[in-house]
Order: sequence, then structure tokens, then C-alpha cells
Amino acid sequence: MNCTRLFYLAIFVVCLSLLGFGLYLEHAQGIEPCPLCAFQRMCYIAITCIALLAAIHNPGSWMRYIYSGLTLLASLIGVGIAGRQVWLQHLPADKVPECGPGLEYMMEVFPFMDAMKMIISGSGECAEVHWTFLSFSIAEWSLVCFSLILIATLYVTSVFIRKTN
Repeated sequence: MNCTRLFYLAIFVVCLSLLGFGLYLEHAQGIEPCPLCAFQRMCYIAITCIALLAAIHNPGSWMRYIYSGLTLLASLIGVGIAGRQVWLQHLPADKVPECGPGLEYMMEVFPFMDAMKMIISGSGECAEVHWTFLSFSIAEWSLVCFSLILIATLYVTSVFIRKTN
């Protein structure tokens, strides 16, 4: 197996594990994901699918950049969403926005762009911390994971560039 295939296979396994742990927290521990958590899951799903396709495809020179670009885009969006949630979690209690309607309700009732603005703005439920590990919340761990995926993808892409030059 070559390095490209191994890299994307590793990203696939890591993201699949993170998604599995999220489902465990939701279904076994009863921790309901807030709207920002749901969007972070969508980013992990996107990265998982991209990595699986890349591992199966074993891309040649220019396709590596397409898979890397898509992975970078999804992880950047994930960093932004997780960063927003971490920011909300660290606001003083009097500055936290009030809880809003649920994700399903917003998507059904409001126009798409209005719903997206409301979701990305976050609400009081997005600022709640229900679980920690080593004193980091789920959002903080998610920010770390998205950042590591971003850094690893940038590194591997720079290796691709050096090998082709």
C-alpha cells in the first residue's frame, strides 16, 4: 500500500471512530447533540466519505489535490463550527444567547438561509457542557480533531508537492 492510500485510510478510520463515539454519547449516554454539534457531525461525515473514496481510488498526481482540497474545506468548516461552539461555551453566563428552537423545527419552518444563520449563531443549548474528558468539552475535542486533520492534510499535500517537483 502506498502512502496516499494509507493516509486516507487513517483519516477514514479516525473520523468513523469519532462518529461512532458521538453516536455512543447520544444513544447510550443520552446526550442530545445541539445544532452546532449536528453540523460538526456533517463535516465528519463529509471527511469520512472523502477519505473512503480517496483510499479506494488511490488517486494519481492531480486527483490527490482534489481529495486534499475537499478534505481541507470540510475540516476548515468543522474548525469554524467547533470554534464557534467553544467560544459560546466560554462566554459569561449573562452573555450566552437564549435557547432557540430545535434543528428540525428551524429547517422545516424557516427559509434555508435564515435557518443557517440561526444555527451558526448558536443558542444557549450549544453553550452547555454535558461531557468532558481531561477537562475538555466535546466541542473542544472536536476543534482539536478538526485542527489535526487540517494540519495532517496540509502536511501530506506539501509532501505531494515536493515529490512532484
